[in-house]
Amino acid sequence: MGVSVLGALGVAFIKDDRLAKQATLVVSLVVLALTVAMAVQFSPNGDRFQFAETYDWIPAFGVHYAVAVDGVALVLILLSAVLVPIVVLASWHEAEAGKRSVRTYFALLLVLEAMMIGVFAATDVFLFYVFFEAMLIPMYFMIGSYGGAQRSYAAVKFLLYSLFGGLLMLVAVIALYTVAGKNSFLFTDLLGAIKDPTTQKWLFLGFFIAFAIKAPLWPFHTWLPDAAAQAPAGAAVLLVGVLDKVGTYGMLRFCLELFPEASKWATPVVIALAVIGIVYGAIVAIGQTDIKRLIAYTSISHFGFIAMGVFAMTTNAASGATLYMVNHGFSTGALFLIAGFLIYRRGSQFIDDYGGVQKVAPILAGTFLVAGLSSLSLPGLSPFVSEFLVLTGTFQRYAVPAVIAATGVILAAVYILWMYQRTMNGPTAEAVQGMKDLNHRERWVLIPLIALIIGLGFFPKPMLDVINPAVKETLTNVSVTDPAPAIAKEGQ
Repeated sequence: MGVSVLGALGVAFIKDDRLAKQATLVVSLVVLALTVAMAVQFSPNGDRFQFAETYDWIPAFGVHYAVAVDGVALVLILLSAVLVPIVVLASWHEAEAGKRSVRTYFALLLVLEAMMIGVFAATDVFLFYVFFEAMLIPMYFMIGSYGGAQRSYAAVKFLLYSLFGGLLMLVAVIALYTVAGKNSFLFTDLLGAIKDPTTQKWLFLGFFIAFAIKAPLWPFHTWLPDAAAQAPAGAAVLLVGVLDKVGTYGMLRFCLELFPEASKWATPVVIALAVIGIVYGAIVAIGQTDIKRLIAYTSISHFGFIAMGVFAMTTNAASGATLYMVNHGFSTGALFLIAGFLIYRRGSQFIDDYGGVQKVAPILAGTFLVAGLSSLSLPGLSPFVSEFLVLTGTFQRYAVPAVIAATGVILAAVYILWMYQRTMNGPTAEAVQGMKDLNHRERWVLIPLIALIIGLGFFPKPMLDVINPAVKETLTNVSVTDPAPAIAKEGQ
């Protein structure tokens, strides 16, 4: 986190654009190397929170700079660290195309990376809130200054929705601190501090609505299609691939553990909202004419699966939901980047302006197909494992919602394959005739994502071995037990 902040300060003062981009790439790779080193040293069966650092920040109010990671936080930090250098490389000419400040764009990327790592690592609830809100600033400027024709509208809508959710959470954070009477915002100090069921319900709502907006869960979703469609491709990757995961991460970490009884009370409603989101997002995606808006609506459907997995409160479902957060980041990240490469070449986001791309750019079409098939959870690709665990885990407790949610898999095949057919197959559109295939830089952008999508599809064990102990600890704190033996066991 500190490396990213220092890197951002350095990049902001570099006058040469090429050097600024190179420096950003180096800093992001250093952060990735440090994160991988931390992951290698992490012991899944050791202490729940590892690599802990705690310092007094505002002693009078019990606020600490406290960071640590468990298995859930670790995999999401890894997701962030992997995506940032990929986005840097993919965005090499993105800022230049709009004749805007290149160094500012890349400095904002590094600031955003620091905020993303901080929000997942924070173990002080007030510190988590600070990072939760601070993430808005770089993303707002990346959308508002470097986005499409309607960037100002999209950026303001994104900011207003997020600020409303953040305000609700701030009220809940202050109330939690006051009612708990611990003179501390440390997550571990606040566990089990709120006993009164009514108080739990009110505090839960403050946190949950903020997280539902951030996720976004239906019906709090309307800001996402506008923001994702107008954001630069790289910013859209981080927005949908990482920032939105803060919402579902918060549900798992804070809603379930700090307010266990209220979470159980709210579960039927949350499951219903998640199922509606799955079906609604998929149906609306089918009717989209804009490539980026289509991908955004698919994400609304996928976030329904993640939220359903969290609130099903079984090991399979919660582990699947956590793994889904990671796998969705890779698959949707690849889709947004390939869409960005297409739009950069053609100058249009509308599906009808394409056709027959496969004949002139076969590598681009092939990677688009793999990324698309991963989004519809084809067996052998990483999202399939996640979706399977979520559905089987949810079926153990809520059979009817799980069956209805499974229709989202069928609808996914419709929107992905139809989009692929309209853009990549058929007669080659006149404006596509001279389209160039992926260059070396763009191939290097997609190779790691495609490799991870395939690798985690066939061998998810290393990731699940890290996730499962943390998920089991969470469910223990919520005092729930599985109604059936878990499928996603360590070592299997």
